[in-house]
Amino acid sequence: MDATVQQIIDDLTRAAEEHDARQADRLDRWRVLEPDAGRFLWFLAQSLRATTIVEIGTSLGVSTLWLADAARATGGRVVTVDTDATAQEHARRTVDGAGLGEHVSFRVDDGGAALAGYGDGEVDLLFLDAERTEYPGWWPHPSRVLRPGGVLVADNATSHPEEIAPLRALIEADPALVTTTIGVGKGELLALRR
Repeated sequence: MDATVQQIIDDLTRAAEEHDARQADRLDRWRVLEPDAGRFLWFLAQSLRATTIVEIGTSLGVSTLWLADAARATGGRVVTVDTDATAQEHARRTVDGAGLGEHVSFRVDDGGAALAGYGDGEVDLLFLDAERTEYPGWWPHPSRVLRPGGVLVADNATSHPEEIAPLRALIEADPALVTTTIGVGKGELLALRR
């Protein structure tokens, strides 16, 4: 991990913790990815040698930074999708300030619509960190877009299991996928395409 990128991640994480502690409404929180979950994504992207990484849910871009640093190492690219144009602009400035702009494309769009635009097997790593209740409506695209050996990661698997349950059921019913949950951050649901 590049030291400059790590410092930016650390600063954003601290600022988000302070900000979120003052917000009663969940939708007003910045909700950045926890450091151990970020490190896990960074490690996973490099282990997969992922060159096509799609992130649904940009927020402030903390997870984007983790993924983009990994993409720099693999010669890859991150496409990060969010419906909030203001958040995306903030994340773009942060990513550019970290020197990772050439490894990230920002897209203001619905996650399901963005995934529908990908061909079968085009994505090496898919990270879902948006409104969890929407994921089932995007099916079968989260599975279809993964290449053999590609991985889907859905955040908040242990912090919000009831909201992840419909996605988990779809994954477990798909014979092309094998799944597990990793206890980092707020829990990561993983699905590997056979």
